[in-house]
Amino acid sequence: MSQKEKPRILVVDDQPINVKLLQRKLERHDLQVLVATNGRECLETVRQQSPDLILLDVMMPVKDGYQVAEEIRGLNRHVPILFLTAKSQREDTLQGFKVGADDYMTKPFSMDELEARIEAILRRSAALPDTEDEVGEMSIGLYTYDYNRQELRNGDEVQRLTTKENELLFLLAKAKNALLEREYALNAIWGDANYFNGRSMDVYIAKL
Repeated sequence: MSQKEKPRILVVDDQPINVKLLQRKLERHDLQVLVATNGRECLETVRQQSPDLILLDVMMPVKDGYQVAEEIRGLNRHVPILFLTAKSQREDTLQGFKVGADDYMTKPFSMDELEARIEAILRRSAALPDTEDEVGEMSIGLYTYDYNRQELRNGDEVQRLTTKENELLFLLAKAKNALLEREYALNAIWGDANYFNGRSMDVYIAKL
């Protein structure tokens, strides 16, 4: 996405009234809104339009949102996915993150909160490579780091990275021999430099 282009938000919901409501409100915030009413349309739009963010319902006919998210990840590992769903049980939320969601909101939700989360996700994405960019491999000590594959390799040993591990390591590697500001990393990856996100980042740094 170039700086002059409006961010492309793909809204996926089988209820036309929900789609129209979101489209109208998001377009008021200078966002370009793409729409899909089922999983098949969603996947085709991802292939053809390369959205910058996907707002995805869970309960849809033919394929539910979890299945669609898994297939999206097969096409594009980096496009952010935000679930918007009436499924509010803890196991539903965990399943959403398991299949690759970046965020999860339950209906009914506040438009102000949704807009704030969209802004945070887009701000984070702007600090990281575009989905179509091929980032060259980097050397980190004895390891070869592959951002696109989300892998650290040392000979035959391969360590898979989660999305947040991958994004944090990318920022650290890009700032090699320089200072990576804590607040910048938090805003880039978590969308907010608050205390709780800071503690979360400390855990990821310790794991890395």
